[in-house]
Amino acid sequence: MLTAFARAFKTPDLRKKLLFTLGIIVVYRVGTHVPIPGVDYRNVQTCIDAAQTNQGLFGLVNMFSGGALLQITIFALGIMPYITASIILQLLTVVIPRLEALKKEGQAGTAKITQYTRYLTVALAVLQGTGLVATARSGALFSGCPVASQIVPDQSIFVTITMVITMTAGTAAVMWLGELITDRGIGNGMSILMFISIAATFPSALWAIKTQGSLAGGWIEFGIVILVGLVVIGLVVFVEQAQRRIPVQYAKRMIGRRSYGGTSTYIPLKVNQAGIIPVIFASSLLYIPALVAQFAGGNSGWKIWIEKNLAVPDAPMHMVLYFLLIIFFAFFYVAISFNPEEVADNMKKYGGFIPGIRAGRPTAEYLSYVLNRITWPGSLYLGLIALVPTMALAGFGANQNFPFGGTSILIIVGVGLETVKQIESQLQQRNYEGFLR
Repeated sequence: MLTAFARAFKTPDLRKKLLFTLGIIVVYRVGTHVPIPGVDYRNVQTCIDAAQTNQGLFGLVNMFSGGALLQITIFALGIMPYITASIILQLLTVVIPRLEALKKEGQAGTAKITQYTRYLTVALAVLQGTGLVATARSGALFSGCPVASQIVPDQSIFVTITMVITMTAGTAAVMWLGELITDRGIGNGMSILMFISIAATFPSALWAIKTQGSLAGGWIEFGIVILVGLVVIGLVVFVEQAQRRIPVQYAKRMIGRRSYGGTSTYIPLKVNQAGIIPVIFASSLLYIPALVAQFAGGNSGWKIWIEKNLAVPDAPMHMVLYFLLIIFFAFFYVAISFNPEEVADNMKKYGGFIPGIRAGRPTAEYLSYVLNRITWPGSLYLGLIALVPTMALAGFGANQNFPFGGTSILIIVGVGLETVKQIESQLQQRNYEGFLR
């Protein structure tokens, strides 16, 4: 991997793309530290220092924004509105025939869906920005902080609208920066920005474990966490690269005097076909009752039960529900993202078949059977990785959003592998040595 980066910097056009990407990353990180108007920055820092070991319900979103959410900066919402909009559009594509038709139109239809995603991103940014401002004004953003209600001193309508517009504009700017990386840089821009946001939380999380440790000044706990992190990364890389290759044979066809087909290929079915989506869905669904309980007044029985069983990450009920929801959403997302009937019809249309399996419906049933078989280990793997911070690292002072587990490590490894593959493919296009050197 390091060799690929060194060779990329020696290639002029790739060097320009890498430097452009690094420049956009610097701009993005600067924006995560610029506070929005109407916020008392000293009170924010006071509350962050008091709540650095327990970020509560907003820890996951804060991780995706690179720590900008709790600091209430112009990039506080980060890339989350765009991720949510993309997931919603992807789910609606299966339900709404118009979107499904656009998806099948090729590049023009994809461009139209991308435009819809941008509009929905802005709408979600307005909604989430309003919710964040309301949460900050009420003091619920930092529960337990004595100056939490003084984060927004001026609670007039004009200041509130200004704060919401500023955060919405920041989200639009983040979306634009991501598209610039996609067009003129290396890799997928949105994924790169998400990667940077999560990686930015690594130093503070690791140092917090060292300072909270008691063995040899915390260095023993620090070393154990590093070793566990390397093992988790190795496991994630191994499973993310694993796939079931279904062989496909295309029959020969004579068109005029030319013979077409007769080639052999395969359908790659990944063990983790659903990616990171089930973990995000499960986390979001479990946050809803805890968020409702946080804003509800009084001390009713249902509120106390939710705060004791669902709002605490290391509670047995929370862990069991989290694990089961990940498995459910893994099968759900694979079912809507991979259509065996459509794949079987396309194979039959172009003369392709799986050896030993008849074309048409038997092929679709075989693909469904194989997909269900490999989705089980994939979903169990996602559930175990998501629970690593709670089960293995809680004793070292790590919270539920520790970088070496759960959503963060899956995203970092996935984006890193994809970016390296793109750099290597572009290097091969520019420095292909052929069979004879």
